[in-house]
Parts: sequence; C-alpha cells; structure tokens
Amino acid sequence: MSPCMARSEPSNDAPRTPAPERPLDARPVPRPRMRGALLLIVATIALVLVVQQTLRLFPHWLNPFAEETKDRSGPALLQSIRDLHRYEAASGNFQVVVDLEKDAKFLPDPLRGKRTLFVGNGSVDAYVDFSKLASGGVKVNSDRTTATLSLPPAQLEPTNLDSKRSYVFSTERGLFNRFGDFFSGNPNDQQQLYVLASQKIQAAAGESGLRQRADANTKLMLENMLKALGFKTVTVQQRPAGQ
Repeated sequence: MSPCMARSEPSNDAPRTPAPERPLDARPVPRPRMRGALLLIVATIALVLVVQQTLRLFPHWLNPFAEETKDRSGPALLQSIRDLHRYEAASGNFQVVVDLEKDAKFLPDPLRGKRTLFVGNGSVDAYVDFSKLASGGVKVNSDRTTATLSLPPAQLEPTNLDSKRSYVFSTERGLFNRFGDFFSGNPNDQQQLYVLASQKIQAAAGESGLRQRADANTKLMLENMLKALGFKTVTVQQRPAGQ
C-alpha cells in the first residue's frame, strides 16, 4: 500500500457543533405602520403651512395664488316702501369685544381648537311711534291754550353693526384648523361673530337708559313745538308699556 493510500480522510459522520440559538429578545421588531403614517401627515401639514406663509411674502403680481376681487353684483331692487310715523329721539354708540373659543373634546388646543377676539362697533336708536297714539291721545281745550298728549313709551331699534369699524382683532388656531382653513373658508364663523356682537350690544342698550332718554327728548320736543304754535300749557304723558 502506498503512503498516499494510508492517509485517512475525515469522516462525514463526525459530530457537528450545534449553532447557538438566537434569543427571543434579539428578534427584529417590526416598525409600526401607524407611526410612519402619522409622521407623513404631520410633515404634509407642516409643508402646507410653510408654503402658505411663504406665498404671503411674495408681491401680489408674483403670487400664483393671489386673489383678485371683481364685483359682479347686479343693481339693487326696491322691494317696498312704508311710511314712518316715528320720532328718532336718541341714539347710543356701543363697542363690545367678543371672545369666542371652540375646543375639541378629546384633542388639545394646539392640535384642534380656535379662539377669536372680535371687536364690534355699532349703534342702537330709540324712537317713539306716533302711529300708536290711541284715540283721545291728544286733547286740546276749547280756547286752544292747553294741550295734553298721551304717548307710548320709547322703543329700541335693532342693532346697527358698523361693518367698517368691526374687525377680528386676533385669531389662535390649532394645527388641524390651519390646515383646514387653507383649503376652505367657513363664512359661518364670521356670521356668528356678527350675530353675537349685535346681541350683546342690544342687551347693553336695553340696560343703558337709552329709552328713558328718548322719552325725555320726545317730551321736550313736543312741548317746545306746541308752545311755538301758541299753546300756553303743554302736558306730555308716557303710557306704561303694553297700553
């Protein structure tokens, strides 16, 4: 036998050392999909806000999203005419600051919430309606030297809110509110501010003594007018409300 044939070859049946098992804690944890979706949404909102603020810095003629106002309204049509039998006796000017806040139930204000400060300026007129003079509301003696008038109490006109002097002072909006306002406006928000301001001014006018001032001014006006017509004694009485 040759020396080459005396060399022994390693046997395939030799025992192998088993590979160490991977511990359970070392297994790769799959990345949650919700985290990636949330980051994508936040990044999109941030990008939209940055673009919105950047476009506002551009000149009007360079901004591709700039608005151009065109008045295409038709002429005003006369609906009706009515005679007024009243005396505008007093007018009050009022200012109110409306603090309107809207919050989400389960979201913090920086994400979902809106707070608006609105300055409303308006006026309320007080008048006496002469058309409601009852029969016998004016009594004159035989020699036309004494006159007695019975007038209804003064009333308040609805609030006349001045749109030119009423404005939004400040607005704080959450992230989602800014994103939604970029794509669509909500005119109901402005309407609600005007309605609230008008209601608060109307309530303030009712407690301001404006009607009492109108009653006194009306009485003085009638006394001076009738005395200029030759009456020596003029008596003006205000009836209680509802009569």
